[in-house]
Amino acid sequence: MSDTNDQIEETIDAVEGEADTYMLERKTIAAILYAVDAGDPEALTGLMEPLHAADIADLLEQLNTYDRRRLIELYGHEFDGDILSELEEGVREEVIALLRPDVLADAVRELDSDDVVDLLEDLDEPQQEAILGALEEPDRVAVEQALTYPEYSAGRLMQREVVAAPEHWTVGDAIDFLRSHEDLPDQFYHVVLVDPRMHPVGNVTLGKIMRSRRDVRLQEITEDIFKVIPVDQYEGDVAYAFNQYHLISAPVVDDDGRLVGQITIDDAMAVLDEEHEEDILRMAGVSEESSLSDTIIEAAKGRATWLFVNLLTAILASFVIELFASSIDQMVALAVLMPIVASMGGNAGTQTMTVAVRAIATRDLTAQNALRVVWREVAVGAINGLLFGLIMALVAGLWFGVPMLSAVIGLAMICTQISAALGGIVIPMALDRVKIDPALASGPFVTTVTDVVGFFAFLGLASAVLL
Repeated sequence: MSDTNDQIEETIDAVEGEADTYMLERKTIAAILYAVDAGDPEALTGLMEPLHAADIADLLEQLNTYDRRRLIELYGHEFDGDILSELEEGVREEVIALLRPDVLADAVRELDSDDVVDLLEDLDEPQQEAILGALEEPDRVAVEQALTYPEYSAGRLMQREVVAAPEHWTVGDAIDFLRSHEDLPDQFYHVVLVDPRMHPVGNVTLGKIMRSRRDVRLQEITEDIFKVIPVDQYEGDVAYAFNQYHLISAPVVDDDGRLVGQITIDDAMAVLDEEHEEDILRMAGVSEESSLSDTIIEAAKGRATWLFVNLLTAILASFVIELFASSIDQMVALAVLMPIVASMGGNAGTQTMTVAVRAIATRDLTAQNALRVVWREVAVGAINGLLFGLIMALVAGLWFGVPMLSAVIGLAMICTQISAALGGIVIPMALDRVKIDPALASGPFVTTVTDVVGFFAFLGLASAVLL
């Protein structure tokens, strides 16, 4: 028996260990907080230096405001700029305000231009000026230029640091250039080939350069897939292109087609991740700016709007119930079974809506396949309606002993499931057609349809058949 218990404990420890993979260990966090409490900068530095910037950012986000301020004041003599890039917006503003100007300047100088732009976008003007003032003149001009592009555009997302080569160069020319220049980006994946007018004409991977002979022309080893990103293209479309065509990096061009920067896969995937996160939050009726670092008032305000909309839709469903108040008074079983009909319809509508919103976001649901997808979802709703209608008919018959009540709830369940499936797919498509974000607005409408149709079907059939 003891051997079995030991095995169980080992299994639990293994599972917990897997769950905590890539997370800071509790003893590390405890040691850091102990060093802060003791006011020991050497111990704190020794504990912080081995950590990745993303881990330090996670630590800062988990701490309360008081401990976060004490840690930064003790550790603030050196601060990696990548930590700022990893922080949530609300915490990032707080941290920037706490850093000494010289420490902030050193941190910002380490960043690529796209990361600096990302920092500046969400800061107040005084903080923006502090960061811009810390940059060297060429970097400051590049960042200010990027900020003139529309928000959420490729111009804001791109980095100005790009390695370009004339299209007539050979592999040897490229290798000599790369080895002789010290001002290259810290990380890059392609050498962009340009014509005499600085128009991008191809990408060459570093791997192909390293394994090709020196006399091979770069034009002969360009990538098969080459996409050029307009500087004003919406960043969501950029992320889609990277995901769709498996791009690693892509050059960005101005209105005249000239090379002005590049976007790399890490930035594109960050946008894709943000879009997915926004969709999840919007579908739940939560502000897309919400985070665990929000204050109580900020969190309440971010959720109140769509709670109010849901309240209005709930009132509408209540009006439907009121129409059949006399029927409910005559048969209490109707009041008992109503929540089941509404709950099943609401869950079915949410399932279909989630699939639809996701398909629209990934552009899998298009005008060409819309009718087929609608019919598929309606068929799924009908099948589930038959299945759960039969189950509820049996339950209601055994529960209340009224055969016709079983038939009524069975039919109502079929109608509700079909309407939920239809509303869950058609409403997001209609909202998308009129340029309203389906992730943001679909929920209340789908809920209203499922509740109203469910109550009408169940109470209406009950009034006609049973009373």
